[in-house]
Amino acid sequence: MSMKTIVLIVLGIGFLYGLFTIGMPFLMAIAIAMFLETPIVAMMRVFRLNRIVSATIVCTLFTLLLFGAVYLIGAGVVSQLVEIWKKTPTFLEEFDRYFRDATERTQLFYNSLPADAAKQLQTGLEHGVSTLTNSISGIIGGISSYFLNAAKAVPNLFVAFVVFMVALYLMSYSLPVLKNQFTGLFEEKSRGKVEDVLGNLRSSVIGFLRAQIILSALTYIVSLTGLLILRVEYPLAVALLIVIVDVLPILGTGSVIVPWAAFVLIKGEMGLAIGLLILFVVITIFRRIVEPKILGDSIGIGALPTLVGLYVGFKLMGVVGLFLGPIVIMIYKEMRKVGLLQFKIKLE
Repeated sequence: MSMKTIVLIVLGIGFLYGLFTIGMPFLMAIAIAMFLETPIVAMMRVFRLNRIVSATIVCTLFTLLLFGAVYLIGAGVVSQLVEIWKKTPTFLEEFDRYFRDATERTQLFYNSLPADAAKQLQTGLEHGVSTLTNSISGIIGGISSYFLNAAKAVPNLFVAFVVFMVALYLMSYSLPVLKNQFTGLFEEKSRGKVEDVLGNLRSSVIGFLRAQIILSALTYIVSLTGLLILRVEYPLAVALLIVIVDVLPILGTGSVIVPWAAFVLIKGEMGLAIGLLILFVVITIFRRIVEPKILGDSIGIGALPTLVGLYVGFKLMGVVGLFLGPIVIMIYKEMRKVGLLQFKIKLE
């Protein structure tokens, strides 16, 4: 591999990293614009409209459908979240009462033991309580920090959303022009290969977005089914919370289910606590098995390369790497396929 090729690969990865961070609104806009290109062209051909009118209609319909879906799904979830928020003081009082009762029962049991056994038990309990307190403090601190940062990010998210919407319309208006300008950067003999890569990437990006939606939907269904079987309150809102934290490696599903299981165990609801822990294991195993397969089938690479891309990407770049890793593998595969990257390992 020549030095020029290595430099181009490094610059390309850096460019992609920038797209997945600062340029995320534009990346989402161009991905959606590519997704909407087929109905835009179809409307131009059937109704004999110019591109601007057709793109405006399609983008507006997409926006209305998006807002409608968010409203229909979110209405029930938000109402349950409000109810949970209203009952939070009651939950805390109930937790305090059960904790005090458990402490009194433990004290009575402790007083009935011989002195040596009581001392050993006290040492073990102090260590266990200290560990549990530190764990709960860490979890609460992490969750509080996350929601605080999320609240601080609301103005930035609003600006990013406005930029995304404007960019979506503008890119839909001029997507063929942008494509020609990009391919014009390459030599004549390479343009056909670049166009092949772009065409395959379009299918892969759409497949990647579809895979993420499918994974989140399946996780929501599994979580909701488990919660309904366990007959817990507010299953819609809790299942949504599980899905949100499940896609965040910093938190994970255990940040919701494990403390919840510990709380109901203190209350004496052994069956519910075991059920929640089983649900946690099922969701975790389900994601680990299904995610590489669905992503691999959607973006055209195998389950093992997808898993490698997810892991290496996360280790190198955090959450951004979860998306960037498979994309880099996908681009490399397409460039090798059309002959833009050709090198062999030579041993002498």
